[in-house]
Amino acid sequence: MTFPLFHRPGTVVFLDDDPDYLEMLALVLPRQWHLKLFLRPTDCIAHLLQEPPFWEADAWNQQQLIALWREGKPLIPQILAYWSRYTERYALSRVCVVDFSMPGMDGLQVLSELVDWPGARVLLTGQADEQVAVRAFNRGLIDQFIPKQTQDISRRLVEAVEHLLFTSHARHAQIWRSTLTQEQSALLRAPGVDSWLAAFCAKNWVEHVVIGAPFGVLGMDAAGRIGWLQLETPAGLQALAELAEVAGVPAAGVEDIRKGLRLADIELRQALSSTQPPALVNAIPIGEGGALLGALFAVEAPNGPDPDNSYSRWLARQPKRHVQD
Repeated sequence: MTFPLFHRPGTVVFLDDDPDYLEMLALVLPRQWHLKLFLRPTDCIAHLLQEPPFWEADAWNQQQLIALWREGKPLIPQILAYWSRYTERYALSRVCVVDFSMPGMDGLQVLSELVDWPGARVLLTGQADEQVAVRAFNRGLIDQFIPKQTQDISRRLVEAVEHLLFTSHARHAQIWRSTLTQEQSALLRAPGVDSWLAAFCAKNWVEHVVIGAPFGVLGMDAAGRIGWLQLETPAGLQALAELAEVAGVPAAGVEDIRKGLRLADIELRQALSSTQPPALVNAIPIGEGGALLGALFAVEAPNGPDPDNSYSRWLARQPKRHVQD
């Protein structure tokens, strides 16, 4: 599956013994990335090896949300509170890009020291090092390698890192997969659904999580605005229409729900203990064959994330990009 059940921004680490190359990266890499640039392997290793306890704590916090949900506490307000409290989650390093050819300690030796660090690994190689990189990739020691002599290497590097940032949350995804039914998991793998959701989330949000009860995707953009992509099957429209009728939705709106033309955010409002009347939004077909419908609702929660804790604000508070020396 190319669509991750869980995604958020994180730090990208670069290690290279050429300070001019690192300075160039600081200038050309996307401004929405949080970068750490290292000249010395020992400094890079020390920085990454202090992170595993924080990764463990973060995973434990999310597992606790699931545990409380199993006890009857709604997931959506819990996720909003988690996003509001734990802003330093963005500081955890998600991808490490290491030059292979360095004096004293080559890139693979550096990566071999990072046994407990859970992030993705990219190796930059010279022409003579490519066979070494191929063997390392085949053995699972690295997630990707990029020859430095590649034409337009900056573009290739950005594409590789963006892909890993979007997809390399396997452990966290497994935590959230436990909220899905087998039918919901199958729907997310249906033809066209996976790619549609991946493109939609990448376009609209910097952070998202898929949950099964209610079924949908909760996302947040860089400015801290929250959205809820409600997911419904055609078979579930009758039940949603009945809920809408009980909630006081006019007959025309109820009929639109039955026909799959619009969806109502009733379960979202129930999860947030909202007393506002349900909102109706035009339904969007997702994937092929009409197996899934979606509708995007804005989420306004009194206890939601503070805009001051948004990713953009967090990034603006970080030191300017510089080479660690």
